[in-house]
Amino acid sequence: MILARVTGSVTSADKDPQLADYKLLVIQPLGLDDGPDGEELIAVDRVDAGVGDRVLVVKEGNAARQITGRDKVPLQAVIVGVIDHVDWLAGREPRRP
Repeated sequence: MILARVTGSVTSADKDPQLADYKLLVIQPLGLDDGPDGEELIAVDRVDAGVGDRVLVVKEGNAARQITGRDKVPLQAVIVGVIDHVDWLAGREPRRP
């Protein structure tokens, strides 16, 4: 799982029928310092996240397919939670959103 921030949404008039019922969002993976950590990617939203939300993402095809309940879904990342806060105490104060 990874931490990420939702940076945008994807609108598509024509997409794979397996994805027709899902909202697609652009996410920016985050490091534990809350800074960008890697390239942005597109994820299926299962928790009604919005732009600016920090989210928990499963980034692995098999797990993503299990979460959607479909065997052959062309997706790699699924948003499974909206993060309220992260406590990371490795020698510093916890960050709050």
